[in-house]
Amino acid sequence: MNAVGRIVGAFGLKGELKVDPLTDFVERMHKGSRLRLKDDWVTVESFRIHKGRPLLKLSGIDDVDAAQALQWQELFSAEKATPNLEEDEFLTEDLIGMMVVTTEGQEIGLVDDVLVTPAHDVLVIGPVMIPAVKEFVKQVDLDDDRITVQVIPGMLDDLKPAS
Repeated sequence: MNAVGRIVGAFGLKGELKVDPLTDFVERMHKGSRLRLKDDWVTVESFRIHKGRPLLKLSGIDDVDAAQALQWQELFSAEKATPNLEEDEFLTEDLIGMMVVTTEGQEIGLVDDVLVTPAHDVLVIGPVMIPAVKEFVKQVDLDDDRITVQVIPGMLDDLKPAS
């Protein structure tokens, strides 16, 4: 199960919940989705965004008191609820641990982390950081656990041993 959100409070009098997303794919919380709350499965009856935060109405939560009682509870989706990704989109967990090589065949190392920044994601490979944009990331091969990147002068300076 994947945590998709944490309930941070009630909204209004009819049992709507303010939720902090714990996923990049808020569509896992859209109307009709089934989510695990405590030990029960609930259905999302409505979904909307208010001031940048998802508001959910869940089955069985019909008033402000019931909604307030759920503050700080997490919502989970089944792991099989993987969103549909575009051709050039990947889940972060799929990229971590992949080998990164240059277009010339030089191994840089394994992806340690993927940083999310306002402009774009960044691949972290040891001391090296490579923007995850098409100008640098030329190919992601999930079958071979390999990411091919085009580097520019100075990008790999942190890999050189200190003299």
